[in-house]
Amino acid sequence: MPGEKKQHKEDVLMRLRRIEGQVRGLQRLVEQDTYCIDVLTQVSATTRALQSFALQLLDEHMATCVSDAVAEGGEEREKKLREASNAIARLVRS
Repeated sequence: MPGEKKQHKEDVLMRLRRIEGQVRGLQRLVEQDTYCIDVLTQVSATTRALQSFALQLLDEHMATCVSDAVAEGGEEREKKLREASNAIARLVRS
């Protein structure tokens, strides 16, 4: 189990590094006075990558933290469900 968790963390960090590379690429495009539409295309790709990452993270949170809290019940259940609902609302607005 610890090895799986460590590998998962490395996978998540690698994904974030790729997104960071996309943002740095955007900086280079602006520095090079790249045509605006081409920059916007790359902004869209970066935005989709971040959204995909957020959805994966939310899915994992629902499958672990929220699921555990629902099984536990009580105040913790309500707290985790409220947090998840607020997170979903923020994602939908973004």
